[in-house]
Amino acid sequence: MAAITLARSAVVQELADIVRNAAAPALAYYQNEFSVRTKTDATLVTDADEAVEAALIHALQRFSPDVPIVSEEAVSRGECRWRGGDDMPDRYWLVDPIDGTRGFINRTGEFTVNVALVDNRRPVIGIVHQPISGATWTGAGPNTALEWRPNSRARQIRVRPPSSRGLTVVSSRDHGDQDALAAMLSDYKVANHKRIGSAVKFCMVACGEADLYPRLGRTMEWDTAAGQAVLEAAGGKVMTLAGQPLFYGKPAFENPDFIAKGA
Repeated sequence: MAAITLARSAVVQELADIVRNAAAPALAYYQNEFSVRTKTDATLVTDADEAVEAALIHALQRFSPDVPIVSEEAVSRGECRWRGGDDMPDRYWLVDPIDGTRGFINRTGEFTVNVALVDNRRPVIGIVHQPISGATWTGAGPNTALEWRPNSRARQIRVRPPSSRGLTVVSSRDHGDQDALAAMLSDYKVANHKRIGSAVKFCMVACGEADLYPRLGRTMEWDTAAGQAVLEAAGGKVMTLAGQPLFYGKPAFENPDFIAKGA
């Protein structure tokens, strides 16, 4: 296995390539026809979710055969030996093959492919790739957050201080309690509010394009781990409403409500 240490730049580059390559089936399905099914938890899954998952699992098993993999669709099918809680391994890959499946189905272009390495309940490496734009965001510890765009060199990204004009807030396009969100935001000076799908919201805060991403409503750990790793590497934080860091390996992999924020 490639050494995973605090000096992770070569590992991150290789992982970014793995995620980009595994995302290829998503583009192929996106541009053609695909089937949509409803899972037992009432969420949706497509052919693309399953194809990207298979490609990621195959590549990650070759890259690090000693590190277990927890992937959304495998958990949903009952094929993952872990269910969250006390039995979780200390270190594992957390995979969301298509984050923003609704956006994929509706062809908004906002879906992402997310891979994170969780170590001792914290996401220590995160890769978020947006197939439609070709953008990739990575993070692997403090001051390591990068944005990769097609035909450009990677650039370091950093959260921004809030503007005196008010905050730019990003929230989910399709999920969450909008009334509760409006009540929460009434405590802030908000200059702009954008609704966007997938883990791109974490990356917008990490890039200094937004200041706050509050999430009220159900999310799963694979939805957030990679984005959290990128944002924390850019100087941001992801906290529960009780003010605690968002940890991983929780029972059934369910997150509490949280706020992701920049400087």
